[in-house]
Amino acid sequence: MEQQRTLQLAPPQTPNRICIFWVLTLRQTANRTHLWVLLSLLVLYPTSLATAGGSGSRFGAGAGLGLGCVTLGDSELPVLQSEGDVVIGGLFPLHYLALEPEHSYRTNFDHRAFRWMMTMVFTVNEINRNSTLLPGVRLGYRILDSCDHVHTSLRGALSVVTGKRTEENIEMGVDERMPGCLAGAPVPAVVGLASSTPTGAVAHMLGPFNIPLVSYFATCTCLTDKLSYPSFLRTVPSDLFQLVSHFGWRWVGILGTSDDYSRYGIQAFTQQLKDQGGCLAFHLTIPNSPTPAGLRAMADILQSSRARVVVAFATEGQLLEFLSEVMRNVTGFQWVASEAWVTASLLTSPQFHPLLQGTLGFSFPGVSIPGLGDFLLKVRPSPTPGSEFINMFWEELFGCKLDFGAGSGDGVGSKGPGLTAICTGSEDLRNTESSYSDVSRVRISYNVYKAVYAIAHALHQLLQCGSTGHSQAQEKCDTSTYFTPRQLLHHLKRVNFTNQFGEKVHFDANGEPVPLYDVINWQKVSSGDIKFQKVGSYDGSAPLSQQLQIDESTIVWIGGQSQVPVSLCSTPCPPGSRQARRPGEPPCCFDCLPCAAGEISNQTDCTRCPEFYWSDRDRVKCVAGIEDFLSFYDTMGIILVSLSLLGVVTTTTVTAIFHRFRATPVVKANNSELSFLLLLSLKLCFLCSLLFIGRPSAWSCGFRQAAFGVSFVLCLSCLLVKTIVVLLAFRSTVPGSNALTKLFGPSQQRTLILCSTAPQVCLCAGWLSMAPSIPFRNSSYQGLTGMVVLECKEPWPPGFYLVLGYIGLLASLCLLLAFLGRKLPDTFNEAKLITFSMLIFCAVWISFVPAYVSSPGKYTVAVEIFAILASSFGLLLCIFIFGSNRRMISTCLVTTVKHGEGSVMMLGCFAGDTVCGLFRIQGTLNQHGYHSILQRYAIPSGLCLVGLSFVCLSTGQ
Repeated sequence: MEQQRTLQLAPPQTPNRICIFWVLTLRQTANRTHLWVLLSLLVLYPTSLATAGGSGSRFGAGAGLGLGCVTLGDSELPVLQSEGDVVIGGLFPLHYLALEPEHSYRTNFDHRAFRWMMTMVFTVNEINRNSTLLPGVRLGYRILDSCDHVHTSLRGALSVVTGKRTEENIEMGVDERMPGCLAGAPVPAVVGLASSTPTGAVAHMLGPFNIPLVSYFATCTCLTDKLSYPSFLRTVPSDLFQLVSHFGWRWVGILGTSDDYSRYGIQAFTQQLKDQGGCLAFHLTIPNSPTPAGLRAMADILQSSRARVVVAFATEGQLLEFLSEVMRNVTGFQWVASEAWVTASLLTSPQFHPLLQGTLGFSFPGVSIPGLGDFLLKVRPSPTPGSEFINMFWEELFGCKLDFGAGSGDGVGSKGPGLTAICTGSEDLRNTESSYSDVSRVRISYNVYKAVYAIAHALHQLLQCGSTGHSQAQEKCDTSTYFTPRQLLHHLKRVNFTNQFGEKVHFDANGEPVPLYDVINWQKVSSGDIKFQKVGSYDGSAPLSQQLQIDESTIVWIGGQSQVPVSLCSTPCPPGSRQARRPGEPPCCFDCLPCAAGEISNQTDCTRCPEFYWSDRDRVKCVAGIEDFLSFYDTMGIILVSLSLLGVVTTTTVTAIFHRFRATPVVKANNSELSFLLLLSLKLCFLCSLLFIGRPSAWSCGFRQAAFGVSFVLCLSCLLVKTIVVLLAFRSTVPGSNALTKLFGPSQQRTLILCSTAPQVCLCAGWLSMAPSIPFRNSSYQGLTGMVVLECKEPWPPGFYLVLGYIGLLASLCLLLAFLGRKLPDTFNEAKLITFSMLIFCAVWISFVPAYVSSPGKYTVAVEIFAILASSFGLLLCIFIFGSNRRMISTCLVTTVKHGEGSVMMLGCFAGDTVCGLFRIQGTLNQHGYHSILQRYAIPSGLCLVGLSFVCLSTGQ
C-alpha cells in the first residue's frame, strides 16, 4: 500500500511579525495601489491567526480570540485548478478590463494570455510525468484571471494564497477546521503577472509573507528593489536601451501610459538616452480614460515633431485606441516597440500596416515547445466547475453560445449577450486563425514554461529529492518535509539548471535572469500579413561589444525602405567643429562652430591638444608641434650669419695688414701687441654670435653665453688699457716725469688686461659648472604660432645678468676715461674715437635689455645676436677703420734729426684731414720713448701710407 503523504506547509508567521510588516507597508502607502495592498494584508492577518490556532502550534491563543478564517467568496472569481501535493498559483490577464462589481468577462478576451495560462497547465502536467524531477510529488495549480488590473489582481492573489473553501470547512467549527483553513495545502508560490503595475501591487502584498512571485512578463525596473519586493523574481529581463543606441537615434519621441511599467521604463530609457547624448523630442502619455479630443491633440504633437523615431512603452490594449486615431493623419514614423507589444497580433490588422510596418523591438527568445501545440488543440469546453475560462475562450473564438442543457444555463460561459449561435463543443481549433494556436515560436509562453520549471527545481532541492537513500528506480522526494514559503524562496533564488532548449535558468541577487532578447522586425509578406521576423539577438552575458548582434541587411524599415531612418534634430558637426547649443532648445539641437587653432574636435566639443602638440589642418587629431628655432636656413639666420662672417673677414683683413707691416718702426711704435689682441677679441665676438644660430644643444647652450661674455670683456679690457695709454702719453708733459708711465709698460698692460678679464672667466666657469644653460622646448607661444620654440633655458637667470653687468661696468669705465681725453689735439685725438665707440656700445646694450625681454620665441636670440654684431662692428669701425683714415703713416719719411742737446726732431706722418704732419719733439727721451709734441708742420698727404696707426712716436738716438 502506498505510504500516506504528509507533505504540508508550515504555519504562517507570528502575529507580531505580521504587524511589523503592516507598519512597513503603511510607510509605503503613497498611492492607491499600496492602500489596496494594506487592505489585503488586513484580510490575511486574521486568516494567519486562525491558521496558527487550528494547527496546534504555539500560537494557538489566536483561537481563543474568536478569530476565524476570512476568505473571499470563490464564487465571484472563476478559477482553473487541479489538486496536488504542492499547488502553484497562477495569474493571467485573460481580459483587458473587468467591470466591477459585476465582473463581466465579456470585454476583450485575450487569446495570447489564454495560451500562456494553458502553457502553465501543460508544464505542470509535463513535470508530473517526469520521473526524475520531483519524483513521488504531484504538482497542482490554481489559476485566476487578473484582468490586467490592480484591484482584480489583488483579489485574485488573495484567493490563490488563502485557498478554496469547502463544505467541510463550513460545517466545522473554528477550532475544528483543517490546518490552514484549507481543503488542501496552501499555495507556496505564484506564477504571474503580465503588466508591471499589477505585478508590483501583488508583489507588495506577498512580500511580507515571503511567498515567491515569479513573473513571466513584468519588465519594470522598479521591481528590482528588494526592499519593496523581497519575494519577487522573473524570467524576463528588464527593458534595455541598446537597440536605439545601435542605430544612432539621438532625437526620439516617447509614448507611454500612466502605469508603473511605462513610467519606470521611460525613466530608465530617458536616463540612458541622456547618458548617450540623446534628447526627447516629446513625451506623450495615454491617459487611463482617453477622450477623442485628447487623442487628437496627441496626434497633432506627434505629427508636428521633427523626430522620426517613436519609442512606445505600453501594451497592445493601451495602444489600440491611440493608434486608431493617429493612423488618420500621421505616417512616416519609425516605431520602436517595447516587449509588451512587439509581438502583439492585435496590432497587425491591415488597417495598421501603413503606420506600423517596419516596427522594430526587443522580444523574448522564441522556442517551439514539443507537445504544446497538440495539447492546446485538444482543449474542449466542459460544464464541470473550473472550466469557465475554457468556455469563455470557446465562445469568444467561435462567436457562439455554449449550452450544456438545463441546470447549466446560468454558468459563466452562457452569459454572453449577442451570442445567438449555439456552440456544439466539437468545433475544430485547427480551422481557426488565432494567436492561441500559433506555437511556432512562443516567447512569453516560454517564460511561463521556465517559471514553472524554476519552482519545480526549487521544490526538488527543498524536498531533498534524490537524497533519500532509495535506488534511482525507487527514488522519491521526502514528503514528510515540513516547509514554509520562505524556505522555498531561499531555494528558488539559487536554482541553476539547463532546460531542454540549452538555456541556463538562474537568477541574480535581484531576482533577474540573464538578459536575452530577439530583435523583431515587422515585415509585410506576400500574403499581405505582418510577420514577426527575427533580425538579431541580444545576450547580456556576452562581452559588451558582442551583446547586440543585428543583421541590418534583413531589416525592412518604415514604408518598406531599406535605409536606416535618420532621426536627428541637428546633423552631426563636421570634423574640426564643435556644437553650440541653441538657446531654449534641447541639447540635441545645436549649431556648429569651428574649433580654434590648437584644438581638436570630437564633433561635440573642442579639446586643446596637450603640451608640445598641435592640431592638424582638419583639427581632428593632435600632431607633434612644429619645432621653431633660429636656423642657418632662415632668412634672418642667413642675414645674421652673413654679417657675422663679414665682421670676421674685415677683422682678419685689418689683422693681416698689421701683420704685413709689423716690422716697420711705426707699427712697432703703435703697440702692435695690444692692437693684435684687440683684433683677436673682436674676431671672437663676431664668431661667438654663430653659437646662437642653429638647433640648440647641450654644448651650444652651455658655451654661447660664456663665449660672448669672455670675448667682449677681453675686447673692452684692451680698449681700457689703450685709453689709459693715450691719456698718460699726452698728459706727461714734464720731462723726466715717469711716475705714472712706469705703471703702463708692456708687462703692466698685459697684467691689467688679464686682471680685467679674469673675473668674467671665473664667473662663466662657475656658471657653466653649477647651472649651465640647457635645451628647452617652450610651448608658451604655441597658442599664437602653433610652434614649439626650441631655446636655451637659464636655470639661474642672474648669471646672465651678472655677465652682462660686468661688461657694462668695463664699458662705462672705458667711456669715462675716454671722455677725460676729449681735449687732446684734434689731429691725434684717439680718445674721441674710443668715446664714440663706447657710446655706440652702451646704446646698443642698453636698448638690448628691453628688446630681449619683450621679443617672442626665436626673436630673442636674434636680438642678442644683433646686439653682439652691432657693438662689434661699432668697435671695429671706430677704432680701426675710421680712425685709420685720420692717422695715416708713411714709413718712407721716418727719420731723426738732432736738434740741440737733449732734443730730437723727428720727421713723421700723423693722420690729418688733408696733410700729414711734421712734428718737433723736445725733451729727453725716457726709457719708454715718450716725448711731448711741441710743433706741427704740414707736408703733402700723398706721401703717407693708409691703414696704419699708432699711439705716439718713439725713436732712438
